[in-house]
This record gives sequence, C-alpha cells and structure tokens, in this order.
Amino acid sequence: TNEWEESPRWPMGSQKPIYLADSGVATFDKPSASGNEEYISDPAKPVPFIPRPIDMGDSLQWKPWLVHDQRFVTGRPDVAVWTSAPLDASVHIMGAPEVQLFASTTGTDSDWVVKLIDVYPNDIPEPATQGGKPSMAGYELPIGIEIFRGRYRNSFAQPSAIVPNKVERYTWTLPNVDHVFLPGHRIMVQVQSSLFPLYDRNPQTFVPNIMYAKTGDYQKATQRVWFGGANASAILLPIVK
Repeated sequence: TNEWEESPRWPMGSQKPIYLADSGVATFDKPSASGNEEYISDPAKPVPFIPRPIDMGDSLQWKPWLVHDQRFVTGRPDVAVWTSAPLDASVHIMGAPEVQLFASTTGTDSDWVVKLIDVYPNDIPEPATQGGKPSMAGYELPIGIEIFRGRYRNSFAQPSAIVPNKVERYTWTLPNVDHVFLPGHRIMVQVQSSLFPLYDRNPQTFVPNIMYAKTGDYQKATQRVWFGGANASAILLPIVK
C-alpha cells in the first residue's frame, strides 16, 4: 500500500494456513483429498536464483535479486508451483510466514526451497513499458524466499541421512515481512531443491560434509511434495485482521 505504519508489537498477524492442493491450487480451505506433486532434482542442472548468465560480481544483478520476477523459473520441470484464485479482498501479512512442508525424496539428503510470491494481474495485455517504466502485468513478486537443508530436520548439531521415500515434516520460517496482497492478485507458492549459486548444491546423497562431496555423490533424485489429509503442506501466513 506504500504507506508507513507504526506497529505496537511484532508480529502483528495471526497465523492462517494457505494449503497446497491438487492440480497446482493454493487454497485457504484444507484439502481432504491427499496426494503429491513430484519433480526430478538434478544437481548437474540446478535452479538458478536469478536468470543466467550470472555474474556474482555484478551489483546490478545481486542487489535486486529478492524482488526479481519469478516467471524465469515458473515453467521449469524441477519447480513445483501452486497458485490461488484471484483474491476478492486484500490479504495483509505482518510477521514471518512459517513453512510446514511434507516431502519425500529418493535420495538420502535434500534441499527444500520455498518461495511465497505475489502474482500481479495479467488479464489485460500491456506494453513492455508504461511511461518509461517496466510493466508489472503478470509479475511474480517474491515476498519471501528461504531454504532448508534436509539433513538438519532433527538437529542442527547432529545432521542425519534421510530415509528414502519416507514422508518427513519440515518446518522453518521465511523472512519477516509487512506486505499486502491486493484484490485481483494471486498468492503463489513455489517449491524447488536448489538455489544456485547463492547456495551450494546438495549432492542428494548423505555425506558427512558436503564441502568434501565427490563427483559421484551428486545424484538425481525424485522429490515429492505431499498435500491434503495427514500430510497437509501449508504456509502459515501472519494475517492482520
């Protein structure tokens, strides 16, 4: 809303889950039907954190990466996407959204990257620029991006291998945010297993120290994100009433 606000406490919002559901739908209604969305994560072809070519020494690439249009990865086969219907009313969040992800992997280690995104309306075609400024039609604005390394799901002090194909519950928080999803916008959640080269690649086989992983340790893995029923993956949004 582009306004300064004074908050008597932080966080201000109360948690309300937006669930991942079948057919790539994100919804505030808990889905009764259970299922999963799968993709293959290949360490040889990691998902970049900004469009290639990447120059980590280029400040014009580095500084705005947290607000970069995420359409550059939305169509990748190794990025799972859930999107809500257009919002009827504003959704104001103040605090740190919490990820509750139920997932499994055919590997013995895995990274899970979750992005919370504000999708701008794209109903009316617009020119590439308006008044000299880039158009925001269809823009996928990241509101929070964070990664969790599976080996630390039980303890940061004592990492452990993941049991292949076992559904595990991963919980972590996205960065603190004060943001309003406006009417007509949609809420999107993306899940992937790499964010390169911002974060080092996970070999997806458990090794004592990833820094010393050998070439043969890097293996493809089938990742499954579960939803509905007892494995209801969701993002808990700190919504201000």
